[in-house]
Amino acid sequence: MKIRKLESPKHQDSRKLYEEVFDEDSPSFVEYYYTEKTRDNQIYVVEEEGGIRSMLHLNPYRLYVNGSEKEVNYIVAVATQKEYRKRGYMASLLKRALQDMYRARESFTFLMPASESIYLPFDFRTVYEQTGKFYEKGDEQAEGVTITDAKPSDCREISESANRHLAERYQVFAIRDEAYYQRLLREYKSDGGILKIYRKGGEIVDCRGYYPEENEEKPKIMVRIVDVRRMLMSLGLRSLTGVCFCVTDPVVEENNRCIVLTGTEYSGVMLMDAERENAEGTIGIGALTSLVFGALTVDEVCMEEDVRMSERMKEELKKWIPLSRICLNETV
Repeated sequence: MKIRKLESPKHQDSRKLYEEVFDEDSPSFVEYYYTEKTRDNQIYVVEEEGGIRSMLHLNPYRLYVNGSEKEVNYIVAVATQKEYRKRGYMASLLKRALQDMYRARESFTFLMPASESIYLPFDFRTVYEQTGKFYEKGDEQAEGVTITDAKPSDCREISESANRHLAERYQVFAIRDEAYYQRLLREYKSDGGILKIYRKGGEIVDCRGYYPEENEEKPKIMVRIVDVRRMLMSLGLRSLTGVCFCVTDPVVEENNRCIVLTGTEYSGVMLMDAERENAEGTIGIGALTSLVFGALTVDEVCMEEDVRMSERMKEELKKWIPLSRICLNETV
């Protein structure tokens, strides 16, 4: 078994495996994906017996996270050829990718699981259920609203409207620019869809996709912290906070550390390394992900096996403001 990251000119070498495993994707969508998304993504592969037998793609996104911009990778197209499954290839690819993302100074990563149970052992945790709204013919009856098909020339205006709307409502979302919507138009087109613009009084008030065949499924999004220190620096605090605790991470060795977290609602988070004997508790990276993104409360997190907290630590962690207002509706 050999793990390597493909050079950009070699990304097409993974297409055969993609088409074999994701045979539900239309040829036009696969063409879109390998024309558009593989231009700037990273593809990790396992090679065995002269061919690519397993792969994992990292698709880059620029996210808004609590007022700051962060470069974050979306893990997609995790696949293994049927005859080569149950050999630990996916685990090896995930570990390599997580370690590389840490070295690239990324805070966290996210994915849309085929099954949550696959990724729980790697400390991914479900934090969001996609809730994107789609165009319906009944929308045309809304008073004062005009609906038109989006064109490439509309993309800058759509992005400006979308970013204002998202920043008012969410702590975490993918930043939209003109290029984002230009690509999204091509993505919809590749699957027979359309992007619809809703205007009221001449101003864009909404933007929704439309597919001839509606999909009622609401996919889940799972997140994993990649760099503990960088992730904690994105938190807000309710009041004066001071707590010392250890973090455990079986994949990213550098995250196994003891941390002093202090700060106020005005200063934000400040971090220092500490001695383990001063720790008030220990928390695993998966449990910490659930806590940081608001999927579980402090009391609920304490029920997990790799969590131990003093009563004082519990009270201090309740002063954290979790990143629970999330909008990650990206597909690939």
